Amino acid sequence: MESYSEPTITPQEDSVLSDELQQLQQYIDASTGQRFVNWLVDNLFMRFVITYASGYFFGYLLAYTAPEFMQSLIDEGESGFRFWLLGILIAYFNYLVYYTFCEKLFKGYTLGKLLTGTKAIRNDGEELTFKDCILRSLSRIVPFEAFSAFGGHPWHDTWTNTRVVKTR
Repeated sequence: MESYSEPTITPQEDSVLSDELQQLQQYIDASTGQRFVNWLVDNLFMRFVITYASGYFFGYLLAYTAPEFMQSLIDEGESGFRFWLLGILIAYFNYLVYYTFCEKLFKGYTLGKLLTGTKAIRNDGEELTFKDCILRSLSRIVPFEAFSAFGGHPWHDTWTNTRVVKTR
């Protein structure tokens, strides 16, 4: 009959483990107030800058490539279903592009996060991958997702194993 002995950890392994633990413990989650300011700044920027610019871009693109369709949208006016559907699709496109590319290109930062001194990271402390960024952006499109922040961690963090932490 063989006896069981506890595995031993060498001093070198112990040092590596403590370094990893210390790295994970050094992050402090962003406060609810900081997260709200992030959301507010990013959404105001998207609505009044990006949506305005992309609306003009798509309007000119449609007028050039599909003038009959563009004219039918104008004739329908703002009460037309296709007008609103196109607007919603442009807004979702802006959400995906803004959050995905900002969080990836600027290493977890968006305009709101820069102002509040926070950034998005993976739960293991590593930088976000492109997959993490796009999944976070897609998660934000889920109806009522913004209200999930009242439960502590928004769905776009929970579903993607990411978090927003203080940087200063």
